Amino acid sequence: MTEVQIGAFKRGTRAWAFDDIAIVPSRRTRDPKDVSTAWAIDAYQFELPVLSAPMDSVVSPDTAVAIGRLGGLGVLDLEGLWTRYENPEKLLVEIAGLPADKATLRMKEIYSAPIKAELIRDRIAQVRASGVTVAGALSPQRTAEFHDTVIKAGVDIFVIRGTTVSAEHVSKNTEPLNLKQFIYELDVPVIVGGASTYQAALHLMRTGAAGVLVGFGGGAASTTRKVLGIHAPMATAVADVAGARRDYMDESGGRYVHVIADGGLGTSGDIVKAISCGADAVMLGSVLARATEAPGHGWHWGQEAFSELPRGNRVEVGQVASLEQILLGPATTADGNTNLIGALRRAMATTGYSDLKEFQRVDVVVAPYNAR
Repeated sequence: MTEVQIGAFKRGTRAWAFDDIAIVPSRRTRDPKDVSTAWAIDAYQFELPVLSAPMDSVVSPDTAVAIGRLGGLGVLDLEGLWTRYENPEKLLVEIAGLPADKATLRMKEIYSAPIKAELIRDRIAQVRASGVTVAGALSPQRTAEFHDTVIKAGVDIFVIRGTTVSAEHVSKNTEPLNLKQFIYELDVPVIVGGASTYQAALHLMRTGAAGVLVGFGGGAASTTRKVLGIHAPMATAVADVAGARRDYMDESGGRYVHVIADGGLGTSGDIVKAISCGADAVMLGSVLARATEAPGHGWHWGQEAFSELPRGNRVEVGQVASLEQILLGPATTADGNTNLIGALRRAMATTGYSDLKEFQRVDVVVAPYNAR
């Protein structure tokens, strides 16, 4: 990969965001009706390559069920309001109505309530009763504390999601989570992340993870780049992690680890580009927070917004359409905010590919947005 001379002391690698690339039509086209957007992880099959980000503004137990019934996977935040309060609806309305200068402090107060194991159990049971695949997420810091509760409650897919998750966490103060041992002892597939480099992803794949989330500080509600100076342009990050997947398949004798783009996905075109760079599926936050059913009431935020060192904001995203319209159409605008899967089908058909695995081979050109 080409390095750039920043100065006498430092060199850097050139990286690309989704805005910097575009896919290229081939000599063949297809009918969009003949295109498949299905994917599977472990024994679980889905019609849509979409996971919801485990964020309170995006997913409640009811929206997790709705996403599942539409063909995707709803991932519930097991450290959010739904596992701290019996009925968080009033708090969700309050958060949506907070003045900007008071939002961070008040959210820290709201989220200071303890997580209750019995509510984790009840929320998972609520989703399970609907018959859809059940997925729940914990941060690495909370996984050791609550994973027994989650597994006993009957989760199908376990997600360990943080700003970044490493296979080797070093601490003098706490006992780190041994990911390899933890995943080995579980009977359910585990998705871990974020990771944004080839080497970090390869180490996570070696822990036995079924999937790796790709992203770091690139979401609409994240200010990680401003606060910590850390950022990973997503086109390069996804392509690097997909390269790690390819090499890990050779190393492991054929074990396939799914790559899931998580961050920087604001429109249907970004989803198309993520899969063209090697992603098997995408995890969506702000895009789904715009649904009329989303619990954020037109606002979007993540755990970074109320952490010890806030690295995110509560941002207004509005309510553009129903969840079904956002995912499956019909589109009501020409801005890539609705009928996401229809756009993906059209892009695949226009470039001549019939399924997601094939579409990962589509030609891509670099056309930096800021140069046009």
